[in-house]
Amino acid sequence: MKAWDAIIIGGGHNGLVNACYLQRAGLDVLVVEKNDWVGGAATSRELTPGFLYSNCSYVCSLFRPEIMRDLELPRFGLQVISYEGGAVFTRDGDYLANYRDHDAHRREFARFSKRDAEAYDRYSRDVTRQCRFIQPLLMRTAPDPTSYRPRDIGELLYLGKKFAGLSAEEMALTLRFWTMSISEFLDEYFETDVIKASFALSGIIGTALGPMSPGTAYVLLHHYMGEVDGSVGAWGYARGGMGAVTKALAASFKASGGTIRTGAEVDHVLVGRGKAKGVVLAGGEEIYGKLVVSNADVKRTFLKLVEERELPDIFLRRIRNFKIRGSSGKVNIALDSLPEFPALPKDSPVYRGDMHFTDSMERMERAYDDWKAGRWSADPFLDMVIPTTLDPTMAPPGKHFMSCFVQYAPPKVNGRDWTDADRDGFAESVVAQIAEYSPGFRDRIVHMEVRTPREIEAEVGLTEGNIFQGELTFDQLLFNRPVPGYAQYRSPVGGLYMCGSSTHPGGGVMGAPGRNAAAEILRDLAKSTSHMSPAHDVI
Repeated sequence: MKAWDAIIIGGGHNGLVNACYLQRAGLDVLVVEKNDWVGGAATSRELTPGFLYSNCSYVCSLFRPEIMRDLELPRFGLQVISYEGGAVFTRDGDYLANYRDHDAHRREFARFSKRDAEAYDRYSRDVTRQCRFIQPLLMRTAPDPTSYRPRDIGELLYLGKKFAGLSAEEMALTLRFWTMSISEFLDEYFETDVIKASFALSGIIGTALGPMSPGTAYVLLHHYMGEVDGSVGAWGYARGGMGAVTKALAASFKASGGTIRTGAEVDHVLVGRGKAKGVVLAGGEEIYGKLVVSNADVKRTFLKLVEERELPDIFLRRIRNFKIRGSSGKVNIALDSLPEFPALPKDSPVYRGDMHFTDSMERMERAYDDWKAGRWSADPFLDMVIPTTLDPTMAPPGKHFMSCFVQYAPPKVNGRDWTDADRDGFAESVVAQIAEYSPGFRDRIVHMEVRTPREIEAEVGLTEGNIFQGELTFDQLLFNRPVPGYAQYRSPVGGLYMCGSSTHPGGGVMGAPGRNAAAEILRDLAKSTSHMSPAHDVI
């Protein structure tokens, strides 16, 4: 019976990135995916005639350009189109615009506060300094601080050298930044509520924390480290929806000779004498492999796919304590025409970016209060985009697709499972907020897809619907991600590796966990990694 060189569990973007690198190194690789399509949370699906939905992930920024080049993704159809603007609507009928041009952005801030316009350059400089410190670490395996192996010592020295390169003041600011709330951080620069709210959104997206929670300043940094066409911090749309990313990855993998099996849900990992031997599918079929790589989150991998007796007690305890808390939902809307927002000038570039209605830190924190109480936010924070303003391939002529990422939605409603009625109530909170700023919005709706943490977990396999496969808090980063002693993509089971977003450097459609895991696997196999580009300095 055939034994594959490597079996990858899950056809999400990290699993496909991992598979591509392993296949290009000469391994015979099989990807098994439970759904009838690949992509995980990065998919494009036509759920109503003519409209292509980006079901979960909806924007491209974090995907590493080194991976895009290594795997030749543009050759396989991937094209990313940058945002042209954005806006935060205010309750008094005004709006704060977000422009790609730095000077235009400053002038917009000056409409609200000349002091804040002056502070913007200082803010940009300080955030860039933090990006410069952390960005090179994304494509490096986190060191084990308890190890005496030369590689780990070398990585610790690398970290120490980077930190020692900072001035005493910069060291203090860096340590504060990694542990403070986004609210406290922004208070040091700005005085205007709507300006602070416009920046704070990047500190809470996908996170079960509010803007006043410690650690959210780093989450903002995590979202600032991406780039589009060399523009650091830029965001954009993948032409054809986010499924275009994983479609290109799958095409690259197959072109290298890789194999993908869809409709192949893994029931458990085959383990013999402490080593992974393959996987057993839900129907009972056994597939053998010399090594197994799980793209599932660590709770799903080690609490559901591997039997407890194969794992050390302390490892199991730490995996159970690893924080994966669902906090968000998604509402995808097909529209028969472009919605109108009276506050905006006609044909404003801000339509071609992300729009928000939460204009103060207090409103954002109150939305989080609802989550803490076990209910969806009555006045939610929405990250709303209309990709069809830049990518007409996603809807029929004259019609539009709208994506709404929603905070906050708890994994349980008042301690019980979500019901369809709860889902409808959650959707109404979203539509009602948009309709308040866009007259006639309800009449434009052709179709809606509503995804609470229940739907996200059921379809994509993300525990509690957490889009990052684990909180991005300081206690769950670098050599603590996912747990101490196992931050280098290996597991207590020989031949069983991890490559999902539960590992360093974390979530988002980045690809770095899949790429870094492939590098460690190839080192273990004593195979060349010359086809893997190192991280480049982009700042």
